[in-house]
Amino acid sequence: MFFAYIGFDAVSTAAQEAKNPQRDMPIGIIGSLVICTVLYILVSGIATGVVLYPQLDVPDPIAKAADQAQMGWLARIIKLGAIAGLSSVILVMMLGQTRVFWTMSRDGLLPPFVSNVHPRFKTPWVITIITGVIVALFGGVLPVGDAGNLCNIGTLLAFVIVSIAVLVLRVREPNLPRKFTTPWVWVIAPLGAISSLILMAFLPGETWLRLLIWFGIGMVIYFAYGVTNSKLAQSAPTKAAKLETK
Repeated sequence: MFFAYIGFDAVSTAAQEAKNPQRDMPIGIIGSLVICTVLYILVSGIATGVVLYPQLDVPDPIAKAADQAQMGWLARIIKLGAIAGLSSVILVMMLGQTRVFWTMSRDGLLPPFVSNVHPRFKTPWVITIITGVIVALFGGVLPVGDAGNLCNIGTLLAFVIVSIAVLVLRVREPNLPRKFTTPWVWVIAPLGAISSLILMAFLPGETWLRLLIWFGIGMVIYFAYGVTNSKLAQSAPTKAAKLETK
């Protein structure tokens, strides 16, 4: 259930491409959540009505339900629809990840070539190609279960960090202009961090070990490059100097 919902945060990565993010982001995230939740419930209800639920613990449950129902040619269309759905999810996740890298590069945390934008399509094409190749390599090598666990724990850790970071920014930068303000932030943010940590606790020890390795690689990149090239860090002394002169 959790894995089915991790793609909705990808909507927020396109905030800078929205004309009115303060209005469009909540509509996009909450609207897609409501529609997909209803569809998920309907599909699950039909599938478990056709096949006993223990038998659906397979990589292709929708295909199994379609075959069990003996739907003939319609079953092939349902299978094609499931493949198309998975493909669209991959594309959305790729879009979100490349926008994160693009923003990090623009802020100086990654090399400048990462934020190169295609002159015609106006998209970060270099990092899109690099990300696609890396994802394809790992997707072809790792078992589905291991890849899913890595995706789960990485996304959950990101949720924990973001929830805590929102509170930190509220304290350190209370007057920072915000296009969208989280309601009841001192309740929602802690609950978000705690619930994500609880979900992480149920993941295997091997997944935690891999997370620590990836996190360590990220820290090496940050301290070797990002911390000295961060535009935000460079602007901080300037802001402090202006405050002193005032």
